[in-house]
Amino acid sequence: MKIALISDIHANLDALQATLDAIRAEGAERIVCLGDIVGYNTDFAACIALLRQSGVVCIAGNHDRAVAGLIGTDGFSGPAARAVAWTVARLDEDSRAFLTGLPLTADVDGTLVAVHGALHPEMGKELVRLDDDGKRALSLRALAAHPSGARICAFGHTHRAGLWEWRDGTVHAVPLDSPAGVELRAEGLYLLNPGTVGEPRGADARACFACYDTAARRVTLHRVAYARRAALAKTRRAGLAPRFAAVPAPVRMKLIEILRLLGVYEWLKSALPRGASSI
Repeated sequence: MKIALISDIHANLDALQATLDAIRAEGAERIVCLGDIVGYNTDFAACIALLRQSGVVCIAGNHDRAVAGLIGTDGFSGPAARAVAWTVARLDEDSRAFLTGLPLTADVDGTLVAVHGALHPEMGKELVRLDDDGKRALSLRALAAHPSGARICAFGHTHRAGLWEWRDGTVHAVPLDSPAGVELRAEGLYLLNPGTVGEPRGADARACFACYDTAARRVTLHRVAYARRAALAKTRRAGLAPRFAAVPAPVRMKLIEILRLLGVYEWLKSALPRGASSI
């Protein structure tokens, strides 16, 4: 069986449609969405409808839970919190019920455990970022003890694709660059992030997904071009695009880092008029 993994769609319908088309071309029999269906962009209702129509197994991300009113937006960036408020103001009851009912984790056929942020915390699984080896080790230990017996934990939230193996009590990054993919060891424990469909943060602005072939125990990473300018235009018209949105995300993130080091980032955000775009 081929299981396709997607994450962090963030209401980007153009990216989602292109990704689902590519997944169908790969012959995947199941699709699992690792959360953050909504947020940042405008097509939340259409994305929810398309996922449901396509029979995608979905779990909750932090943006989904914030829009459903299950958590607040403390710790969200300015653009993220603004997009949550924008979405809540336009949310239909059917979409609200769907988001409210999403689970925080899913056991996919005993093959993999799906989470949005991290597997290890008892509370707030959707909020923790697995962005260093210390936190990855905690989730890998949680995977080893998971009652499903699954050997893979699939997660999103960081918007960055990657594969990590737990070996000899240490976290090892496994390159996913080869078009042929990576064969997983039967006895290995793995963390797998398929990247983001609709809100790229790296140098590559294409949508991203992963496929896991259970028979071959092989993971492949796929990138998909989509009408990014059209998607961004909709976000801009709604007033949700961050300032300098056309600047590649790595450059924008570096600028934020510099402003934080200079101690002016928070002041700059607070100095902007309410509702204005921020970096």
